[in-house]
Amino acid sequence: MIMVIKAKNIGTESSFKKIKYYCAYQERCHAEVKTKLYSFGLYKNEVEQIISNLIEENYLNEERFAIAFAGGKFRVKQWGKIKIKYELKQKQISDYCIKKALKEITEEDYEKTIQKLATNKLANLKIEKNIFTKKSKLQNYLVGKGYEFDVVGKIIKELLP
Repeated sequence: MIMVIKAKNIGTESSFKKIKYYCAYQERCHAEVKTKLYSFGLYKNEVEQIISNLIEENYLNEERFAIAFAGGKFRVKQWGKIKIKYELKQKQISDYCIKKALKEITEEDYEKTIQKLATNKLANLKIEKNIFTKKSKLQNYLVGKGYEFDVVGKIIKELLP
């Protein structure tokens, strides 16, 4: 038997104040904010009203969140566009915002990053003697990081002719 524990409704005024701090601290997507508001015990109409107010007061902006998320994951975790796109879709971000966020990543930076990742991975694969295994491991690593298959293929051809 599953027990659902309903949080005590703390009221819209108190919730609005708390959620403003929550949004001001870090960029948030609509889904994260909705989940947080429901955890305060609010009802659907209250949640929708607060989200509307947050958007009006520019505490909540899906496009700004998508750009910050994509840029951060690319720079810090060195994710490729496929992985970033997938994660943004998981957060229920619109296709328009995803495209806009991915355009913010310059081709030059993208190529430098995948080149650096591939070079570092190859250095770790020095002991691997079989060239096919080496290529396979490098390809799996880069595709796992979210880079496009054709871009990965091009990099592998350059590094391991």
